[in-house]
Amino acid sequence: MKISEIREMSAQEITGKLTELKKEFFNLRFQHGVGQLENTAILPSIRKDIARLMTVCREMNLNIS
Repeated sequence: MKISEIREMSAQEITGKLTELKKEFFNLRFQHGVGQLENTAILPSIRKDIARLMTVCREMNLNIS
């Protein structure tokens, strides 16, 4: 997910996507812990997407363009 795509979203969409990604990240971490996850490269990708969403959300709260 690109930062430009995130900035086009509304605050409600960002919050929904953030919740969705956090749940997915939790499930993938659990799968990784028990050895069922085949593609471990997806973990950092999702973590970075979560960080991007949180950054844009924070920018919206501070009214930074």
